[in-house]
Amino acid sequence: MEVIISPGRIEGRVSANASKSAMQRAIAAALMAKGKSIIYNPGKSNDCLAALEVAKNLGAEVRYLEDRIEITGKGIEPVNDEINCGESGLGIRMFTPVAALCDRPLTIQASGSLRSRPVSFFEEVLPQLGVICHTQNGRPPISLKGPLQAKDITVDGSLSSQFLTGLLMAYGSIAENNAITVTNLKSKPYIDLTMQIMQHFGVKVTHENFEKFHFGSRQHFRACDYTVEGDWSGAAFLLVAGAVAGQAEVDNLNIRSAQSDKAILEALEKAGAKVMKGMFTVLIEKGDLTAFEFDATDCPDLFPPLVSLAANCKGASVLKGVGRLAFKESDRAKTLKEEFGKLGIRIELAGDKMIVHGGTGIHTADTFSHDDHRIAMACAVAALNADSPVKIIHAEAVNKSYPEFWNHWQKIGGKVQAIAAQS
Repeated sequence: MEVIISPGRIEGRVSANASKSAMQRAIAAALMAKGKSIIYNPGKSNDCLAALEVAKNLGAEVRYLEDRIEITGKGIEPVNDEINCGESGLGIRMFTPVAALCDRPLTIQASGSLRSRPVSFFEEVLPQLGVICHTQNGRPPISLKGPLQAKDITVDGSLSSQFLTGLLMAYGSIAENNAITVTNLKSKPYIDLTMQIMQHFGVKVTHENFEKFHFGSRQHFRACDYTVEGDWSGAAFLLVAGAVAGQAEVDNLNIRSAQSDKAILEALEKAGAKVMKGMFTVLIEKGDLTAFEFDATDCPDLFPPLVSLAANCKGASVLKGVGRLAFKESDRAKTLKEEFGKLGIRIELAGDKMIVHGGTGIHTADTFSHDDHRIAMACAVAALNADSPVKIIHAEAVNKSYPEFWNHWQKIGGKVQAIAAQS
């Protein structure tokens, strides 16, 4: 699908979509709990749907209702030899250790860009826990033969916190007086989110400054009800749209959330946008936007909306944490430089820094999402202040995390025209 975004003023109110980060973690916890869990405000993104399929293939009963999803967990009892995580990076990194809890040989498959993302972590770590594990030169698919046994272990957290999330989840149902020590951990807020959801489902983990995670006596996940909070990573694009082209109010956002992408509010304030926060709503209005500096090491998914923001600021903004972008749906640093370059925005990459030269005017262009959901949304935000309409090719990429995006775009006043892609 291709869309054409017309420049114009933003003004409107919308409710944030459900957090796929929170929902996927809740699905994993419900899978391991014995009994029926009910998930309210469920996400409908491709990643969330893939996680539900994984849960079914690992033995859970999943029932889809109008306003909720019921997951009846029976422990890890796979019904298939192959589990497909779709294109979800969190999915494959979280469910692999969980699947390894059983003693049955399994293959963890991936689709699309996920097939090229590194998973060698498991070949290094899981054999230490009694699991036979093989990958295809460090990439999916992953072959497993458990069962995983909890032991005191030290792991590297520099590539992604999602690997640690998977280990914490798996340990949650079998560990007894064990500890996981982590070096160079990135995205600590996401681990905080993992522990919050685990505790909601009855498993408590303590930690020493996010460096050593302790499990005491044997615990078990318990079935319960869980309401998925709004997604800050998707809402960030709507909030930036309000900051650069008018105003936008986004509801269903927990201002006390553990989601790391809540940091978009800090960046907006640094840039000079007017930020008004309620307990579960945020109103953003355009201000006199100037260049800012921001460290996105712990929230790398914010790079695309931050670049859209910086493109509309006077001067050169500096974003830190570029090293976290290489293994996303695309190599996001290079992709952002290429696509925003088409729009007339110069981006420099200098080591772990990205320098965005804003305030120079945004020009019309045909942009390409690179099948990356966040690139498609970033180009839409940039188009608001372009000198004429901007085309986005493969705009359906938003379905990975935010299938409601184009509808929500219109609700806040954005002008979008969908056109059939040429064959």
